[in-house]
Amino acid sequence: MPPAQRLASAINANPAELRAALYGFALFFCLFAGYFMLRPIREAMGIRGGVENLQWLFSATFVVMLGAVPLFAWLNSRVPRARYVDWVYGFFILNLLAFAALFSQADAVWLARLFYVWLSVYNLFVVSVAWSLMADVFDAAQARRLFAFIAAGASTGGLSGPALGALTVGTIGQAGLLLCAALLLGAALWAKRYLMAWRALGGAGRPGAPPSENPREPVPGNPFSGIGRVLASPYLLGISAFVILLASASTFLYFEQARLVALTFPERTAQIRVFGLIDFSVQALSLLAQLFITGRIAERLGLRALLAGVPLLVCLGFLGLALAPTFAVLAALMVVRRVGEYAFVRPGREMLFAPLDAESKYKAKNFIDTVVYRGGDAVSAWAKALLDLLSQGVLAAALAGAALAAVWGVLGWYLGGRPERAGSGQRD
Repeated sequence: MPPAQRLASAINANPAELRAALYGFALFFCLFAGYFMLRPIREAMGIRGGVENLQWLFSATFVVMLGAVPLFAWLNSRVPRARYVDWVYGFFILNLLAFAALFSQADAVWLARLFYVWLSVYNLFVVSVAWSLMADVFDAAQARRLFAFIAAGASTGGLSGPALGALTVGTIGQAGLLLCAALLLGAALWAKRYLMAWRALGGAGRPGAPPSENPREPVPGNPFSGIGRVLASPYLLGISAFVILLASASTFLYFEQARLVALTFPERTAQIRVFGLIDFSVQALSLLAQLFITGRIAERLGLRALLAGVPLLVCLGFLGLALAPTFAVLAALMVVRRVGEYAFVRPGREMLFAPLDAESKYKAKNFIDTVVYRGGDAVSAWAKALLDLLSQGVLAAALAGAALAAVWGVLGWYLGGRPERAGSGQRD
């Protein structure tokens, strides 16, 4: 058997799909390598602005999202769908170059807070747009087979990014890392062009496939039609609630992590290295799971296992934290939550959108991935701050997190049984 055929068989792809799957893998590698070079800088910047002020940064991120989503949706309605990613990524490349110039000239608290908010917006937008692209390029059957492998590109990039950042930050500085991230985002655009060309030959737009919207046309609707789509569909509202619960569990853990790292590592370079090491460990485990476990679980146990299994583990982890509120337990729970999200929950969540139309894949999905996600962040950040005021220690937060994770798991089980109906053309 030729090597290409063996590789296609290993990743559960047809031979004609192999090259597209590899380009999808490469696109996510570039995105996540660049982002995870910058993530440790963001975490250190959040500490620089004061751990006690993190809820304000989360709220500021949500407000920026509220303004940005209609602007990007307006752009989506004006430019051909095949060119939309070019415009979005080109805009963010210019942003990265501007921050590189600022970091080479200044080191102020206002810049730290500005960068923290900007990177929180940047990450969700570029990843959401990339998954919209994948849901557009591959049909539902291809998505079930290939998305786990494509998501492994994100973990490989997430594995490489923090390692490269930790090794080079002392030499090229923060500005140099920003320039590297801009180059990687440009490389992602190169991969995107191949994927859109392949879509018409072997993907969702191939001859004989069910009819789909023309990618040379803008996505229909107005700047707020994505919001309307979500509000009119119980299915999309369910996905929104799933995302809010995911964000809430993540935020509760994130605040505890920031507090403990600030106490243990007061120097910024050390904080960047610690966050880089944590990210490296998470991405290594995620990659192993995506390559050897996720696809098998999806094939044998179905989508429900991807969407409900991780919340169940997180619920048990929160209960363990309530019983033994130590750094070791918290660190283990953080790893379980992040590995579970990257390796199982995220690919499963994206499969829910593959059968939907272009307006749902781009506008409704973008609204859910950005405004809804960051709204969940902001609300849970203030809820966490209130719990800290009302009680000492992590007990109340851990019990609240366990309850949220339990509801999150039940909802994941429900959504995992409905993707085929959602793609049948019915409007809920």
